[in-house]
Amino acid sequence: MDLLKRLDPLWIVLLIVGGLNWAILALFDTNVVAEIFGTGTAADVVYVLVGLAALMMAPRLFESMQATGRRTHPA
Repeated sequence: MDLLKRLDPLWIVLLIVGGLNWAILALFDTNVVAEIFGTGTAADVVYVLVGLAALMMAPRLFESMQATGRRTHPA
């Protein structure tokens, strides 16, 4: 479990890269990941890592929401 927490900075960087890629794609119609890695397996690996990062950070987001007392539905 400690290993997963040590990888949090990596997951955050991957989420930022994925978010910026989507923003640039929407604003300028340019896929930066495809420009750098091409359309082959390397780009697919980057996309999978970004998705994995989102899955790894989702529980942390929900933990922080519970810690602050916010609720997603009325009590």
